[in-house]
Amino acid sequence: LLLLAGGSLHAQKEYNVWYFGNGAGVDFNSGAPVVLTDGAMTQLEGCASIADHASGALLFYTNGVNVWDRRHVQMPNGGPLGGHWSSTQSALIVQSISDTSVYYLFTVDQEGNESSPSRGASYNVIDMRLNGGFGDVVQRAIPLQKDAEEKLTAVGHCNGRDYWIVVHSLGGNTFYSYLLTD
Repeated sequence: LLLLAGGSLHAQKEYNVWYFGNGAGVDFNSGAPVVLTDGAMTQLEGCASIADHASGALLFYTNGVNVWDRRHVQMPNGGPLGGHWSSTQSALIVQSISDTSVYYLFTVDQEGNESSPSRGASYNVIDMRLNGGFGDVVQRAIPLQKDAEEKLTAVGHCNGRDYWIVVHSLGGNTFYSYLLTD
């Protein structure tokens, strides 16, 4: 029975290609990790990448400040996105629930101080149908939560469709949750 059930499973490959550090990356599509050295990004802390759900082919990657397409070219309107190169969890990518060509790119700024306050958490909208299929940022750095810490995550809703975007308050122990729906 378990073998029959396994026949209907389909791999989800959207996290098969990672870019990070100084032009570094790893491709897991072949089963064994393959080193990549062609990235355009320089990043010391948080970053995010997303690949095609079915093929595992890279779509884009970000350091929370800028976003690059699979050719390693910055997307149109691809910065600044509201994140910071020194934010520990500067970026999070979530595919739209109703349109598989649209992605939400959530960012969080570094923790601020009186002379340089934090912008907090923001979101950006990327449409992969634009720019010849290489993507374009159609909405950029839209404020979500002011005074957020460098912590950002997404959790699937119990309805199996929607997502909770969770941000931690700056200097407190409050978590803010935003429901991403159609």
